[in-house]
Amino acid sequence: MIYVTGERLLPHHVRAAAFDTRWRGLDSAQVHAYLNQLADELDRLHRDLATANTEAERIRQALRQWQSRHAGCRHTTPGSPNNRWP
Repeated sequence: MIYVTGERLLPHHVRAAAFDTRWRGLDSAQVHAYLNQLADELDRLHRDLATANTEAERIRQALRQWQSRHAGCRHTTPGSPNNRWP
């Protein structure tokens, strides 16, 4: 993955975000509620990514084991010259 800033946005970054206040600014309660919702979603996505990476590694290892066990096997098709079928 490519990140423009070089740093991943993590849930605690969102929760710690601070904004300048202005005389006619946004409702800070709504902003903080939205940021908390966003941080929760980021947290869920990071957990899902960790789970997917773990599962992918398990599948890679299983594939390597399968390839090692079947390294000497050759698949032949009917009609090929090396086929011993009647």
